[in-house]
Amino acid sequence: MTVSMEPTHTEPIADQAPQALRPHAEDAFAAELTALAAQDDRPRPERWKLSPCAVATYLLGGTLADGTVITPKYVGPRRIVEVAVTTLATDRALLLLGVPGTAKTWVSEHLAAAVSGDSTLLVQGTAGTPEEAIRYGWNYARLLAHGPSRDALVPSPVMRAMSEGMTARVEELTRIPADVQDTLITILSEKTLPIPELGEEVQAVRGFNLIATANDRDRGVNDLSSALRRRFNTVVLPLPESADAEVDIVSRRVDQMGRSLDLPQAPEGLDEIRRVVTVFRELRDGVTADGRTKLKSPSGTLSTAEAISVVTNGLALAAHFGDGVLRAGDVAAGILGAVVRDPAADRVVWQEYLETVVRERDGWTDFYRACREVSA
Repeated sequence: MTVSMEPTHTEPIADQAPQALRPHAEDAFAAELTALAAQDDRPRPERWKLSPCAVATYLLGGTLADGTVITPKYVGPRRIVEVAVTTLATDRALLLLGVPGTAKTWVSEHLAAAVSGDSTLLVQGTAGTPEEAIRYGWNYARLLAHGPSRDALVPSPVMRAMSEGMTARVEELTRIPADVQDTLITILSEKTLPIPELGEEVQAVRGFNLIATANDRDRGVNDLSSALRRRFNTVVLPLPESADAEVDIVSRRVDQMGRSLDLPQAPEGLDEIRRVVTVFRELRDGVTADGRTKLKSPSGTLSTAEAISVVTNGLALAAHFGDGVLRAGDVAAGILGAVVRDPAADRVVWQEYLETVVRERDGWTDFYRACREVSA
């Protein structure tokens, strides 16, 4: 008898590129962008891939004349998106401001993808972001061998955007040191970037603009100078107005993330998503949904983004250790981790909420028991 020694699993094809865990917006929604461009008959600013109206449709969603469905990327007031898109069509930079979890980064990425077809010209702001990340750096091997030259210069994402008429992005602007922030003043006011080592400058070509994000909780970190703030048109992204809107946002994002992770669809656990959103909104607002009971708020932000994370983790638990249906026990631990950031103060807030609100709420017995179990 011959025994086959061939492996039973499928070997990956050598020339098949691995699938990205999180594709860039212009790749993940390439079909929608192509459909919009094909039917876009409105005027486009120079080097824009779409007209401002089509960019707004891409973000807010809609159905095109040929029946193509454009999925919403942002659920919120239409006017906010229109003002943001219009700003990018002027010589003013755009600052997206809001509390953590209001989709500032998400909106920034999709705006850049729709306007320039490239969302990767990104500077990630941190306390250690150097000036070179915004201006330019040097290839030191070439610099030492041949001295300062264009070949030795390493352009930043902002410099590339200026040269190519693209949209650059700066995330968490208020986390960047103040002296590095001010590097942007000349870029945004004069639309030039001096290179004194070469006696040259880079002038921005038409189509260039910049989107920055900052959150309200970081005002005391590295606040923007008045000179820099004047170079931006500030658009504040609010928290979702209603529980239904927030449930819709969480469901959509969890569904998108779940597909890339082969998780069950979010609608299978819509009741649990609504519970998570309700808990977050009540603790965030300091009052129950019916307005009858005042609550203490924990130290965390309990943002929509955190709700998405809690539900996604719960779906993973349901898929790998349950029956694939999202239940109270799958989200309980995630909620506890999101609420109790300060082990002393936040735990008291959570216990009071469990006993005074959740315990007495009709239809929430399973949720109360699951939360009590993980809180013990």
